[in-house]
Amino acid sequence: MPSSREAADADPAALAAAGPPRAVETPARLAWLLFWMSGTLTAFILAAISVRALSGSLNPFEMMTVRSTGGLVILLAMGLARPQLLRGIAFRHMRMQLARNVAHFASQICWTIAIMLLPFATVFALEFTIPAWVTLLAVLFLDERMTATRGIALAACIVGVLVILRPGFEAFKPAALVMIVGALLFAIAAIITKKLIVTETTFSIMFWMNLMQLPMNFAGSDPTFFLRLETGMILPLAGIAVAGLAIHYCLANAFRYGDATIVVPMDFLRVPLIAVIGWMFYGERLDAFVFAGAGIIVAGVLLNIRGEARRSLALKPARMQPAE
Repeated sequence: MPSSREAADADPAALAAAGPPRAVETPARLAWLLFWMSGTLTAFILAAISVRALSGSLNPFEMMTVRSTGGLVILLAMGLARPQLLRGIAFRHMRMQLARNVAHFASQICWTIAIMLLPFATVFALEFTIPAWVTLLAVLFLDERMTATRGIALAACIVGVLVILRPGFEAFKPAALVMIVGALLFAIAAIITKKLIVTETTFSIMFWMNLMQLPMNFAGSDPTFFLRLETGMILPLAGIAVAGLAIHYCLANAFRYGDATIVVPMDFLRVPLIAVIGWMFYGERLDAFVFAGAGIIVAGVLLNIRGEARRSLALKPARMQPAE
């Protein structure tokens, strides 16, 4: 099993952008991959359904206040059970931690608003633009090179988004732009995470994320909103608190057990699964354009992952040569 540092948290976009860590080699590894991806899909769907269930009672900031509070409680419980996790909490790079958490906070608010206003499948499909944003930001701010595959992946992302949004047509939903902004903000958080994980434990990153975002979320909440909480809200409230951590934990573990070229297509199952749930329980129309656009975006992401893997293999022999 992976250690807590390896599996407690990793931004999915940062993991995908980093390329495949290792391939599935045995039936046991494949079984673990399927297990963690099932957990990932369940957590994503549970979070979306919980937000939709609470949308008539709480605003996005209040929902995320519950998430941050629940996350802190769970992390502190983990720390009491394993004190070495708490010892890994560091006070280094606090400006970078703050910048990451401001971007992540804003991205979560955008995601929550999108879930409240848009069909589930549209939100989940637009989330797949995050790796493309990560690539673009890495080229602009981390001095990474714009390769042909990266350029094609970005173009595919743009085309996929246009297919989903259909600007200029009656089906265009301006609220979808909120999710596009949210994906960009999440990508910014992922880029900062790639810098932080060099020196910080993943438990520390998760701890500061929940601690810093709690007052940010509470600032947009009615200070007495907890008085409006009812027993009928227990399940969706628990869903928001638990799913928030479970998404990171399960997807990080999935990348430990499988190649990104396997994990990403399995993650794409989120779109048809949530589309069926939206259709069955919320009367949301199954939109072929959303599936088509998501397919184009995922194809671009997979092409980029394969290109990065080949580039890493090509550079590996050169790195292994002794210096003269």
